[in-house]
Amino acid sequence: MNHDLKPLRRLCGALAACALFAGGAAQAAYPDKPIKMLVAFVPGGGTDVVARLMSKSLTQRFNQSVYVENHGGAGGNLGTDIAVHSTPDGYTLLMGNIAPNAINVSIYKNLSYDPARDLAPITLVAMTPNMLVVNPSLPVNSVKELIALAKSRPNKLDYPSAGRGTSSHLAGELFDAMAGVHMTHVPYKGGGAAMADTLSGQVQVFFATMPAAIGHVKAGKLRALAVTSEKRSLALPDLPTIGETLPGYSAITWYGLYAPRNTPRDIIDRLNREITQIVNEPAMRAQMIALGFEPQPNTPEEFGAFIKEEIVKWGKVAKTAGIEPE
Repeated sequence: MNHDLKPLRRLCGALAACALFAGGAAQAAYPDKPIKMLVAFVPGGGTDVVARLMSKSLTQRFNQSVYVENHGGAGGNLGTDIAVHSTPDGYTLLMGNIAPNAINVSIYKNLSYDPARDLAPITLVAMTPNMLVVNPSLPVNSVKELIALAKSRPNKLDYPSAGRGTSSHLAGELFDAMAGVHMTHVPYKGGGAAMADTLSGQVQVFFATMPAAIGHVKAGKLRALAVTSEKRSLALPDLPTIGETLPGYSAITWYGLYAPRNTPRDIIDRLNREITQIVNEPAMRAQMIALGFEPQPNTPEEFGAFIKEEIVKWGKVAKTAGIEPE
């Protein structure tokens, strides 16, 4: 009887080996089709800029198309919700940022996702200060002069944002509170639209992401007054910080890559390695810094812990600014 079972056992062993090999081959094949990188804002803002930099490099490294798809609206909530409910197979990614992934949980009552629970963190990609810019028609050349003008014109100066709760919004709220001024917040569906109206003079003051604003500043289309970080920017070291006029002021934007929850860990690790290598390449680092990004890759665990800290931090800022959940 045992002798008769030997061929069957050999067959089972061979089938098991084939299955193991096939599983390994399938795993090694990732990616074997195009990858979609969602951006929860309209084109033109900082999140869109960093997503396109990363998608282009990933396309070259994977020899497979990695393309950006924009879904703006609701302060980044719409596109983020799409990512959360996508198939967790590594073929839908999200380039998130500080607003939908840290701030919005404190300012929206019925958020359809939990940013710390429903997304798998891959890596922080970059940080950047916002840049306080004004339309050249506004007669101010410094933060001090802007404060004086805003005090003389309460509620007469408009500042746009990429949406309610975005960094450009809370940076303005924090400025108003610390400077003792009252400017009018005008929310848009993304940084690109807000930038367009700042350039046209429809709105006058913008706490814009540096990657979106730096080209316009260098071209003379906008006047830069300061950056919102504690330290001066590597890209524009001669530009002062707001904190040099308002001690203690600090507000930065960050960008990070996510996948839907339950995406296989080997895919998360592969993407983490690839992005880390991309942003550490000397040419890419130089390009990012020139655009206003400061590369900050880390591990999935470090990024996850950072997100939780940011949720707590910005919840306190929203409360101090008197922003009621709606």
